[in-house]
Amino acid sequence: MAGTGVFKACLDGDVYKYYADGDWKMSSSGKTVSVTNPTTGKPIYKVTACTQDEINKVFQSAKAAQKLWAKTPLYKRAEMLHKVSVIMKEHKAPLADCLVKEVAKPAKDAVTEVVRSGDLIDYTAEEGIRIMSEGKFLVSDPFPGNERNKLCLSSKVPLGVILAIPPFNYPINLSVSKIGPALITGNSVVIKPPTQGAVSTIHMMHCFHLAGFPKGLISCVTIKVSELGDFLTTHPAVNCISFTGGCDTGIAISKKANMIPLQMELGGKDTMLVLDDADVESAAVNIMKGGFAFSGQRCTAVKVVLAMESIADALVSKVNAKVAKLSVGPPENDCDIVPVVSESSANFIEGLVMDAKQKGAKLCQEWKREGNLIWPLLIDHVKPDMRIAWEEPFGPVIPVLRIKTAEEGINHCNSSRYGLQGCVFTKDVNKAMLVSDAMETGTVQINAAPARGPDHFPFQGIRDSGIGSQGVTNSINMMTKIKTTVINLPQPSYTMA
Repeated sequence: MAGTGVFKACLDGDVYKYYADGDWKMSSSGKTVSVTNPTTGKPIYKVTACTQDEINKVFQSAKAAQKLWAKTPLYKRAEMLHKVSVIMKEHKAPLADCLVKEVAKPAKDAVTEVVRSGDLIDYTAEEGIRIMSEGKFLVSDPFPGNERNKLCLSSKVPLGVILAIPPFNYPINLSVSKIGPALITGNSVVIKPPTQGAVSTIHMMHCFHLAGFPKGLISCVTIKVSELGDFLTTHPAVNCISFTGGCDTGIAISKKANMIPLQMELGGKDTMLVLDDADVESAAVNIMKGGFAFSGQRCTAVKVVLAMESIADALVSKVNAKVAKLSVGPPENDCDIVPVVSESSANFIEGLVMDAKQKGAKLCQEWKREGNLIWPLLIDHVKPDMRIAWEEPFGPVIPVLRIKTAEEGINHCNSSRYGLQGCVFTKDVNKAMLVSDAMETGTVQINAAPARGPDHFPFQGIRDSGIGSQGVTNSINMMTKIKTTVINLPQPSYTMA
């Protein structure tokens, strides 16, 4: 299904093209980047690898197109985004097919991602009209020493060229979460897809092409990151970088950014704190949903459970019973647990598990791995000296630390390098609010697992989990700046009686 029908334009032989100036093109480099099927471990797609000169031309076109797009009436921008949503939903099957094959997303979840992305575009268009149509009017005399002879008009204007870099795990949804706010606010967009997820992103980009956006306004460049990654992220034409991905990569980009706004979500070690008065069954259900969905390959997955000693045995018992019922296998079969994205990811996860086992943790299930497929695993009696207590596995492995007090759990959470989300389970609303106030994370969920969304909710991290804020409204605000005009009136010639 991928690369067929209307999507044939994206393909030249067996190589997917890059998108620039309103057309799909093959790079003059003659080089390609291979995309591997996580299930088979074999190459499945190839994408063309752009040259430095081609990237320069993309940015030149993006700058020129943005100037005209910013003058396009807001309602017309919104109409075009709504058109994209319709096209994406019409072609949800081939888009979902890409997600299944190149990131091993379960088939039903792949379709959900496409539909959710269309809904996100629609909401962004409407919210953009509301926010961008509003301005502010101020007068000068409230400030001491000023007469009422200055009038201030302020409104939001676009930043310019947005460089969007989505991650492998949600290449369609997290692409449109960047592209939608950028376009409705009058910016142009250059998107650099993840290698695993590149073809999904290319198919998504073709939906924007079919909607008829101006040439040069949206571009999709596929590159060898080792050769041109720094060139792309430090390009002088870039006015904002919206990046979702690995912590170390994001920090490296931020250190090289030259006084431009950054919107970065860099992962987390999301804590679930289960207090002694919690509904243990509800906590167990949320560990399963929050920790094992998409094999734990989510930045908001439950990454560590901190359970009070009085309820830890009951909680672990309930979770183990549910783990035994999970289906494990290929994404085409809609299995609960699917292969992780790459061999290197699987090796990293195995290293964390073996470190914990060697240091005395209890593996509640037998360690089992076949290629990139890792069977779900709960690790009990984890101690703070074990790597898995702090490092992000991004796989179907959940550590449990037993704690004596809520304060001990809060201190563990706040000692992490990450600070994306956390959650607390308790029947006492006062305890819940006190814990929420004390946990140093971007979001605290009460009696529910960490999760991104709904997509209009604010979404942000602290410390090494990122900077800037996401969610539709926040992204619109981040991709704009305030433009102020001050009207200076002559001093009045009369005096008040």
